[in-house]
Amino acid sequence: MEENKQTNIEQEAQSAEDKMVNDAFQQLLDNYLASRHRKKVDIIKKAFYFAQQAHKGVRRLSGEPYIMHPIAVAMIASSEMGLGSTSICSALLHDVVEDTDYTVEDIENLFGPKIAQIVDGLTKISGGIFGDQASAQAENFKKLLLTMSDDIRVILIKICDRLHNMRTLESQPANKQYKIAGETLYIYAPLANRLGLNKIKNELEDLSFRYEHPEDYAAITRKLAKTQDKRDELFELFATPIREVLDKMDIKYELKARIKTPYSIWTKMQNKHVTFDEIYDILAVRIIFKPKSKETEINDCFNIYVAINKIYRSHPDRLRDWLNQPKANGYQALHVTLMSNQGQWVEVQIRSERMDEIAEQGFAAHWKYKDGNTEIMEDEGELNNWLRTIKEILDDPQPDAMDFLDAIKLNLFASEIFVFTPKGEIKTMPAGCTALDFAFQIHSFLGTHCIGAKVNHKLVPLSYKLNSGDQVEILTSNAQHVQPSWINFVSSAKAKSKIQALLRRQNREIQKQGETIVKEFLAKHDMEMTTTVLNHLCDWHDIQRHENFLLAVGDKTIVLSEKDIDMLHNRHKRRQKSSWRRFVPFIGHDKKYESNAEAIKAPELITIGKDFNKKKPIYITEENINKYIFRDCCHPIPGDDALGFITDKKQIEIHQRSCPVANKLKSSFGNRILDAKWGSHWRMHFDATIQIRGIDRIGMLKEVTEVLSDKLNVMMRKIIITSEDGIFDGMIDLRVHDRHDVSVIINRLKNIEDLKEVLQIK
Repeated sequence: MEENKQTNIEQEAQSAEDKMVNDAFQQLLDNYLASRHRKKVDIIKKAFYFAQQAHKGVRRLSGEPYIMHPIAVAMIASSEMGLGSTSICSALLHDVVEDTDYTVEDIENLFGPKIAQIVDGLTKISGGIFGDQASAQAENFKKLLLTMSDDIRVILIKICDRLHNMRTLESQPANKQYKIAGETLYIYAPLANRLGLNKIKNELEDLSFRYEHPEDYAAITRKLAKTQDKRDELFELFATPIREVLDKMDIKYELKARIKTPYSIWTKMQNKHVTFDEIYDILAVRIIFKPKSKETEINDCFNIYVAINKIYRSHPDRLRDWLNQPKANGYQALHVTLMSNQGQWVEVQIRSERMDEIAEQGFAAHWKYKDGNTEIMEDEGELNNWLRTIKEILDDPQPDAMDFLDAIKLNLFASEIFVFTPKGEIKTMPAGCTALDFAFQIHSFLGTHCIGAKVNHKLVPLSYKLNSGDQVEILTSNAQHVQPSWINFVSSAKAKSKIQALLRRQNREIQKQGETIVKEFLAKHDMEMTTTVLNHLCDWHDIQRHENFLLAVGDKTIVLSEKDIDMLHNRHKRRQKSSWRRFVPFIGHDKKYESNAEAIKAPELITIGKDFNKKKPIYITEENINKYIFRDCCHPIPGDDALGFITDKKQIEIHQRSCPVANKLKSSFGNRILDAKWGSHWRMHFDATIQIRGIDRIGMLKEVTEVLSDKLNVMMRKIIITSEDGIFDGMIDLRVHDRHDVSVIINRLKNIEDLKEVLQIK
């Protein structure tokens, strides 16, 4: 009886599960049938049934059947990107080769070469060009980009896959959340932006922010909800006169309020060192109109601008025209900032329905505005130029995973300028680029032999930074060769990768000479050149990598001596000299801790063993804090959102989660990321620097020190104050227990009259 009851329960559960899967697939089909694509339903059904059978019995961490993930990815491709049957089939099949016994050849035999090529591009690989610096993440991203160069749908489906993974990230352990969120923010959100997928880019950023900084995300979300009524009121007051004018012009339009995303608000708070209440551009207004004809579309935008400019005064320096010269990702609009009657600047974005759809769906939306039913454009100038650049970077890959990802990241700049050749051709370049960047953009030969440039007919050096509208002529000489210093002032991915590749070729011979010198030197002292010996020598000479050390020996920057041998012989007795700093906390004046001074100076670092569980968080306490490595890149202190990273030596570094170095590590070596939590820290003190600025007056410094010393009992290590023209600037070095102390100090100082700016320097 019990067995029958159990069987019935299992059958009911299976039936409910089957219904859930079939309903989800039917919704996908309905969405596809409602689109303008050719109705290739049979092949989509075939892909679904094949994937369903291949993933049978497999579940995600959330507990749902695995097939729900490919269906969700296909749904995003169809409904949110507007892609067709080839993309939908590829999305349904994207994990089959990776997770089952089926091969790419099987996919090709059943679904043809195009779908097989896309699925192959989405299938992860292991091992590769990075050798000892092996990074599966970087290798797989490289493969993805290689296939993307042949078919852009590969990266579009990968972004759909990443978006669904981010939407369901809650079921993953914290260390995986940081890895996936960090990689998303570092690579996939900029990729979505570069492809014009604005809506998806915003969601990827917000989801990454939510998992990496949950408290900040929750705080900003609460404040947005709390201030919603005020923004609604401002929008109505601002929009009503605009509606009246547009109605008189007999234009079909839609007026929308666009709210800044939590991630963009947080980024601005961090960059500008301001609070939520000090951000005044949270609200923007979007005018989306139906043009009278395709030919008058741009003129209609300017006519609307002229009309609303008669109601509100515009900011003279904040008119952005992306109509005549769209952004590289296809974005077109006219942006103007107007002064509302409430005394607040409001940005207004004017765009046609076509421009709006391309702004939200990006590259994938272009097909709707092309003749015929072609799913993907054949010729989009700027996009093809970008793909060619990616190919060139991949032709000369960086030997180090993080350098490789950096090179790709450089090519995802959102900010662009437009520069002209001597013949008047326009070139899109990343903002901040130099004359040398431009030379490499035109041709590698020009870059390699560049000696200078003429910008607007004036002679300038290679390092000259270009501005939008500059006309640039490159000057060359056959006697010129790539210089190591060039790497310091180029900013484009193409220039950087070419220079690094050429320098590597030059350096290989010098590195070989260095290797010979080291081997012979060690042999004289009955020692061999092992990895451990090279590690010690690199630490001793304050160099990060073996290659750089051998190069320095080869070009005689480093000359080995008896001191090196003494160090190697006595390594176990000496304190390790390294490029990282130990965390040496300042302990309060309690005599019972003074006897521990030696133990604090040189503790034994934690080393990861085979049985270490990466899914569990590490806890940083007062007792073990000196057993971790704290790098100088971000100075994490208790209270910061932190993570751990397992180094090549199996030791643990601690970083802030928002640290630029940590972002690269999450994208390159995500399997080494750990969740780090702080224990209580009430005995130790940590360094913090506060910057203050305000109107100078008698007694200002006295009030500042009174707040710090008398009211908050904070220890000050150093104060530097300068005053000029009635404005003072100051830097105060303090000892604090944790991040909460810093917040209390900043809030108290802000209450001092005439003290206008208070922020922490990280």
